[in-house]
Amino acid sequence: MNNTDIFTHWKKNTALFMSGQTVSLFGSMLVQYALAWHVTLKTQSGSIMTIFIIAGFLPMFFISPFAGVWADRFNRKYLINIADASIALATLIVAVLYSFGYDSIWILLIAAAVRSLGQGVQTPAVNAFIPQIVPQEHLTRVNGINSSLQSMTMVVCPLLSGLLLTIAPIQFIFYIDVITAAAGISVVLFLVKSATLPHVPDERQHYFYDLKEGWKYIASHGLVLRLILINTVFFIAGSPTMFLTPLQIARKFGAEVWRLTIMEVCFAGGMTAGGVLISFWGGFKNRAFSLAVANLLFGIEAIALGITGNFWLYNAIMAFMGITVPLFNTPAAVMIQTNVENAYMGRVFSVLSMVSSLAMPAGMLVFGPLADIVSIDTLLIGTGIVTALLFWPLVLSRTIREAGRTRLPAN
Repeated sequence: MNNTDIFTHWKKNTALFMSGQTVSLFGSMLVQYALAWHVTLKTQSGSIMTIFIIAGFLPMFFISPFAGVWADRFNRKYLINIADASIALATLIVAVLYSFGYDSIWILLIAAAVRSLGQGVQTPAVNAFIPQIVPQEHLTRVNGINSSLQSMTMVVCPLLSGLLLTIAPIQFIFYIDVITAAAGISVVLFLVKSATLPHVPDERQHYFYDLKEGWKYIASHGLVLRLILINTVFFIAGSPTMFLTPLQIARKFGAEVWRLTIMEVCFAGGMTAGGVLISFWGGFKNRAFSLAVANLLFGIEAIALGITGNFWLYNAIMAFMGITVPLFNTPAAVMIQTNVENAYMGRVFSVLSMVSSLAMPAGMLVFGPLADIVSIDTLLIGTGIVTALLFWPLVLSRTIREAGRTRLPAN
């Protein structure tokens, strides 16, 4: 099936794809919250949280180089489903172990690592797959709607996960994830149609040739290089905000599940609103300015989280931070999708996944142990300042500004 046929019915096709992914994401988010909260509340240790974060991100770093090539060489729809099924299988195994009384924290850490491998394969494949089924002029809207759907799931999942953790064993949540994954995979596999990518000539079928060509392409692409550098700083500086805020709440306001639930609901509710906003508004005319303003706002909000001593004000700030995230993620994704050739899309997104999967654990290697020595408030204020300052390289870079307003055809 060619692109013309796909784009003729792109709305139905895209709706089916996002529906299947949302169903699968629902179960995954239930497990993600359950894992994080169980480890946080059971240990209340910055060091253990660091190990948990490393287990959840470092495997993604190691699989990403392979995943990028796979996403550019094989059927992306099948690759997405295989990754989803692998995560569900690992979750099922952990659920069975917990059902038989093997309830060690280390089992959860291993589960987080396996899930990270699956996510490392799935993320670049999904990002590269969307331009295959969505016309370029609608990418911002679709990415915004997709962000809203994911965020709406994140509103429901903390509430449900918190409730289930108080009335049922954690393995019950694991079984729900297996069921939702099966349903989501079925929708994407049997109902979503996609165009076939151009066949790669025989002389280019060597995996390491594709890997080398991908790195050469990235090294020569000014936009991608600059976004990688800025994202590296952002993820390192943002790691305390992303991962230490549950621990901050437990220490500062109280170690109750309902407090963590409220925080996650406020953040996810903000992300839902932000996704709706960016899908209808589209951001500033130049997407580079959208990225710059989002970095500035995120940094200011991180500083505010470190300053406030009121729980409800803290959650209001979390809601505004949630609104900010799609204002950054959506323009960044669309800039890549509209300025990178389709043949290299998977490898570019895999490198960006590598950056986040390495930078955040690297940040936590520093900030996690520091959280047992220095107050998390101080860490948030310092890293918030660094994040806010990223406004300037995004605004001053001519390459990023030009990419923010130009459109190059994806081949």
